[in-house]
Amino acid sequence: MSFSGKYQLESQENFEAFMKAIGLPDELIQKGKDIKSVSEIEENGDDFKVTVTTGPKVLVNTFTIGKEADLETITGEKMKAVVKRDGNKLKVSLKGIESVTEMVDANTICNTMTVGGIVYKRISKRV
Repeated sequence: MSFSGKYQLESQENFEAFMKAIGLPDELIQKGKDIKSVSEIEENGDDFKVTVTTGPKVLVNTFTIGKEADLETITGEKMKAVVKRDGNKLKVSLKGIESVTEMVDANTICNTMTVGGIVYKRISKRV
C-alpha cells in the first residue's frame, strides 16, 4: 500500500501532555491544539517527501528508507536519523521520541509518537 497522498488530521490523543514533555511552550501548545494539520506524503520507491502544514508552520522532511537523513522535529531541531519500513509502517527514533506512521487502510494513516511513557496518537484521513 502506498503512503502517497494528502491527509487531514481527524483526531488526536494526548496532544498537550506530549508537547509539554518535549518542551514546547504552553503558548504554542494552546495555539496548536485545535489546528487540523494537513500532511502530504510523496512516495517514490524508497524515497519519501513528507510535508506537514499546521496553520502557518510548514515542516518538510525528505528521506530514503534505510539511509541516514537530516530530519526536522516538531520543535524545529534538525538531527540525523534513519527511517525504517516494516510492511505498512514507517518507523524512526528522534531524540528519544519513537515515531511510527502506519497505513491503517487505503484512506487512513495513524501516527503514534512516544516519549517517556506518553503516547501521542494522531489519526488522519485522505482528502
